[in-house]
Amino acid sequence: MSTKDTVEAAQATTRPEAAVTPADAGDAGYSKDLKARHVNMIAIGGAIGTGLFLGAGGRLHNAGPALALAYLVCGVFAFFVVRALGELVLYRPSSGSFVSYAREFLGEKGAYVAGWMYFLNWSTTGIADITAIALYTHYWSLFTPIPQWVLALVALAVVLAVNLISVKIFGEMEFWFSIVKVATLVSFMVVGIVLLATRHHVDGHRPGLSMISDHGGVFPHGLMPVVLVMQGVIFAYAALELVGVAAGETAEPHKVVPRAVNSIMWRVGLFYVGSVVLLALLLPGSLYSADESPFVTVLSRIGVPAAGDVMNLVVLTAAMSSLNSGLYSTGRILRSMAVAGSAPKFTRVMSRTQVPYGGILLTCGICVLGVGLNYLVPSQAFEIVLNVASLGIVSTWVIIMVCHMIFVRRARAGLVTRPHFQLKFSPLTEIATIAFLLVCLGMMWNDAEVGRKTLLLIPVIAVMLVAGWFGVRRRVSENAGRQLPQPAK
Repeated sequence: MSTKDTVEAAQATTRPEAAVTPADAGDAGYSKDLKARHVNMIAIGGAIGTGLFLGAGGRLHNAGPALALAYLVCGVFAFFVVRALGELVLYRPSSGSFVSYAREFLGEKGAYVAGWMYFLNWSTTGIADITAIALYTHYWSLFTPIPQWVLALVALAVVLAVNLISVKIFGEMEFWFSIVKVATLVSFMVVGIVLLATRHHVDGHRPGLSMISDHGGVFPHGLMPVVLVMQGVIFAYAALELVGVAAGETAEPHKVVPRAVNSIMWRVGLFYVGSVVLLALLLPGSLYSADESPFVTVLSRIGVPAAGDVMNLVVLTAAMSSLNSGLYSTGRILRSMAVAGSAPKFTRVMSRTQVPYGGILLTCGICVLGVGLNYLVPSQAFEIVLNVASLGIVSTWVIIMVCHMIFVRRARAGLVTRPHFQLKFSPLTEIATIAFLLVCLGMMWNDAEVGRKTLLLIPVIAVMLVAGWFGVRRRVSENAGRQLPQPAK
């Protein structure tokens, strides 16, 4: 079925009255100011970030050209997750997104775990983002004298202000951030294709298949390094689920979401896999480094002036975009939880401009702790929080797939109706995706320095979640009857 057919079929199943009374009480009070172009660019922005602009250098060095296969495999499973979420969105759009679906299909305990693990993901990612922003800003000598923690605090204040004004301002900021990222990638790919077509020397190397065949082949270091980078590649795709959150604040989710979700697959193929293949054909993998963007490595070696400055600005933009998205999404998720009673009461508060500022400020407060981390251990702050965030990402995606499996089971029992926009081959697709994500998580054990310590945090987080549940369960029980989502009609 074509995208156009899918959209038309989805529209045909829409009921006008569904927009009047939200099925989830946490969805009440939001504006519908996000346009189609905003949601499309949020989808692109979620697929393109520092994981590609910066992280691909070190991964190319370790895994070689086979990194393109790693991006492709992880991209396919990421697409399955977003496709499953997209189907749930068309069934019942909600700003609470997968937390609202977890409440419907897994109960209040499931929603509680989903929400707080997502909060863990974005609050720690936010710390990583402000750390990255401070590091990238130090690239310019003008900012070198300014302490890293001060720059981190300034970045947080700017993005916080944008999020508190209105959802429309957030959408516009994310739109232009994504434009910068896409324009940069397209420009580089044009340059790379020209270099490849003309066989123009890059730092004394002639581009082409010989860059792969003469330097160890597709797997220069064997299969294991490729397997080990999978966990980092999964992190590069984090934020794709933002499409589901944004759908709750767009006037026509049944039109917008299928287009945005369907376009993710070719964007992954073009931008991630395509750019990594180009990088592998232009220079040997051993010349790339974790300390430098691979795009800067290529451009600087063909004599492009200020390549480092331009790419540093783009990576800075990507980090700002991620921080922007994190504050936006956690504000909505926490409000959905607060209405149910599983998050602090103040996180359900809305501003006059229909922004859930309580939840945004809570996430911001955790990020301020990150400013302290930048003050105490500036050299280790980024790596510490990045690994903790990966626990939140994997748990979020697993919960989305479990919710979708239960949704399909209920649909087959005649209890709910599936939209025409569907994830195919259920439950095999969900089971394969969950298994893949858990294997990627388990592979962190091979990293004795940081990854293993991160996995040992799982029992600690589990104890905190259990203790927290006993603290909120009475309030959740009192609110359950008032706000339990009803199946979409």
